[in-house]
Amino acid sequence: MAIFSLSDEVLAIGLGGNVGGEPAVRGRFVAARDAFSRIGTVRSASLYRSAPIGPEQPAFLNTVIRVVAADAQPAEVLALIRELEALLGRDRANEVRWGPRTIDLDVLVWGTRALRTPELEVPHPRAGARRFVIAPMIDLFGEALVLGGRTLGELARGVSDQQIELITTSW
Repeated sequence: MAIFSLSDEVLAIGLGGNVGGEPAVRGRFVAARDAFSRIGTVRSASLYRSAPIGPEQPAFLNTVIRVVAADAQPAEVLALIRELEALLGRDRANEVRWGPRTIDLDVLVWGTRALRTPELEVPHPRAGARRFVIAPMIDLFGEALVLGGRTLGELARGVSDQQIELITTSW
């Protein structure tokens, strides 16, 4: 198996949400995907349902989008994420950690970049420990992509006990 990493213009953005019912969450995911298509070429992974981490709440829908954006800068991407989350109903100031979300957008990886600011850490520090992130990443990039020194395939085997359900391959 060939091991590879992404070029620096490729971002993987995680999408999650569990407020308002699954049709509403899907609608917010489509709006976010459409917004990211304005800064680059976008491809979507499958859509999954996962059990929540944290307080008791409805199951989450999760997916990942791949964005190829040659000229994007961290401040620009972070501003787009914050604006989208606010427009789609997320109220960061009044939410509970790991609590219900209308939408949650996370930069999971950005090529080979390693960034650490108070607002953004790339690669995402918990991405490799969450099956609801790894499964859609495999959909987009295959098992050979390296994340945190291990391939997605290796990471997937390490979280195989975490339950997720494939909802649809296209949305």
